[in-house]
Amino acid sequence: MTERAEIHPQSYARTVFAALGGVVEIGAVNHTGTWDPADVSVGDFLAPRGEAVARVMAAVRTIGRFDDAVMAVADELGYLREHPVEAPWLLLWSAGITWDPESPEDLAYLEDPRVVRRMCRMGADLQLANLLDALVTAGIAARVDAEEGGGLIAEVVRDACELVDETGRSTPENVFRMWRVARLPDVLRPDSGAPEWGKAGYRAYDAELERLQAPG
Repeated sequence: MTERAEIHPQSYARTVFAALGGVVEIGAVNHTGTWDPADVSVGDFLAPRGEAVARVMAAVRTIGRFDDAVMAVADELGYLREHPVEAPWLLLWSAGITWDPESPEDLAYLEDPRVVRRMCRMGADLQLANLLDALVTAGIAARVDAEEGGGLIAEVVRDACELVDETGRSTPENVFRMWRVARLPDVLRPDSGAPEWGKAGYRAYDAELERLQAPG
């Protein structure tokens, strides 16, 4: 982050909605219990979770101060409606940890339920941390106070944890701790390229999220 005016809100929104898309796709796969992408229906997965998705979208709008045009990016990306979920996408959501460099032309191994489950677990951790990071960045860019934005972000993360894995494996506290150790050191180190107003924003959000999600 350099100057606040350099990046259009759509850029922040796309980062938020991409991570949310990963959460939804992984959640839909986990929900099958078979870890077979052929069994996935994103529409069926989302249908009984409409209230949670609506809460998330309302909070995202407020956190980023996004207008209707920016929020329309979510529909443009298409993650929140019926669409196929394929194993190569799960590979991307999970940062390629199961990539086999000896099989670049044959991705059939990605269909193995054991591999799919591994990708879902790694992908859930990564995309939840990405979502939190994208929300904090959007809030800072929109000049939303950490006390207001932090509470909304905590609500989004709570709903996202429930969407991505119904077993309780993903918790808001763990997402916060993963985000803090994976992202903040690079942003806050003295020689980072982040401007001082950005660093101050991250510190404020870190303190508020710790109060809300990892007290004690």
